[in-house]
Amino acid sequence: MSSPDSSQNKIIPIVPQPAAPDDAADAEMVSLYEAHKKIYPRSVSGLFSRWRWVLVWLTQLVFYGLPWLEWGQRQAVLFDLGARRFYIFGLVLYPQDFIYLTGLLVISALSLFLFTAVAGRLWCGYACPQTVYTEIFLWIERKIEGDRSARIRLDEGPWSFNKVLRKGGKHAAWLLVALWTGFTFVGYFTPIVELGQEFLRWSMSSWEIFWVFFYGFATYGNAGFMREQVCKYMCPYARFQSAMFDKDTLIVTYDTERGEPRGARSRKADPASLSLGACVDCSLCVQVCPTGIDIRKGLQYECIGCGACADVCDTVMDKMGYARGLVKYSTQNAMRNHWTRKETWAHVFRPRVLIYTSILGAICVAMLVSLALRTPFKVDVVRDRGVMARIVAGGMIENIYRLQIMNAAESDQHYKITATGLPGLRLAADQEPAYLVEETQARWVAIRVQLPYDAAPAGSHTIHFEIVSEETGAQVREKSVFLVPR
Repeated sequence: MSSPDSSQNKIIPIVPQPAAPDDAADAEMVSLYEAHKKIYPRSVSGLFSRWRWVLVWLTQLVFYGLPWLEWGQRQAVLFDLGARRFYIFGLVLYPQDFIYLTGLLVISALSLFLFTAVAGRLWCGYACPQTVYTEIFLWIERKIEGDRSARIRLDEGPWSFNKVLRKGGKHAAWLLVALWTGFTFVGYFTPIVELGQEFLRWSMSSWEIFWVFFYGFATYGNAGFMREQVCKYMCPYARFQSAMFDKDTLIVTYDTERGEPRGARSRKADPASLSLGACVDCSLCVQVCPTGIDIRKGLQYECIGCGACADVCDTVMDKMGYARGLVKYSTQNAMRNHWTRKETWAHVFRPRVLIYTSILGAICVAMLVSLALRTPFKVDVVRDRGVMARIVAGGMIENIYRLQIMNAAESDQHYKITATGLPGLRLAADQEPAYLVEETQARWVAIRVQLPYDAAPAGSHTIHFEIVSEETGAQVREKSVFLVPR
């Protein structure tokens, strides 16, 4: 037998191929991320722009002005976390009043559902802090750097003294507004007058310094740099809003039937003779959009419903002599069925909207009634765990309790305490007739309750403490147990 050919068992080395040229490698590389393009929103005026600025002024007057309002001898709105008291004008709330915060959150959620069902992202377009502060920062940017075309030229041009001056001035103004915003935010938790004095002496606590700068730089970053990226990528509302929309929700809509085919033309030209629609393809609706979308492509999740495109389109229609409303607030059903405004609004107020409104109204009324009938003090009863029950002089069985009385009124109150529930049950003779609790303060008092020996069988018996304010007559009734030993 002949041996196999040795060439069959030869090991052939693998020679590495020369690397491809850099240009070829770049051509084969696929980026997983879209390059961010800076958006330069153009200024616009119109009905929706005016409403947006009304909401800017209203929200900021409330936010910046509220901490400076006085109510009696204190700040009108103050959340004193150290003392665990929350002052809202005439109300003094304790952590035990958490139910009101729950109610407020439910009202906010239902309001969001209602507004979204009626007219889409109204909150986003007009009252969201991201939108409001972006609008303020854009106004500062326009005043210092100029309108859209001037800002583009400034960014694309080389660095010069003028560019440094304008950019530096803009960022200085942004930082000033941002830090004032952070200072105001902390002023809701520390009396703002005291906070201002501490700031001038630079004697603020570490947590106050942290939150002033943290909130300030968050405002500076979000409104100055991230802007539409917060709305498009970070805000969860943009992702689940479609679940609250339907075909009868008012949204910013482009009238495709009327606008297409689009094309440029002179003002005197007859669009019908040119086989053109009403859209002159000026792209101004894209230039004014704060998120940089083209509304002519239909509803997109990036649209915040601000109506800027509708305002600028109406100005173009006025100049061309065409009817307004090529871009407007309308519904998908109204556009498809060519409904009138009256028919559109009749369908907007559909059953789900009426249900949201009814539930929201009922919860608001319940909250107001609860606040109006709220007792101006609270009581917690805690049994003394050191002494369960004991027999004292006179053959009396005695239980000891600790009562925490929280005075939510802004005046000193005297509270009278009695115990009921068993025959012969009474407070020890040496107890105070009434306990003083200073305004908006809490006090622990030790209460000794006595029962004649054979007045009740051995075991645990339900009793009630009745606490009455001598000044207001308000009364609180709290349940506890009295132990009779065997």
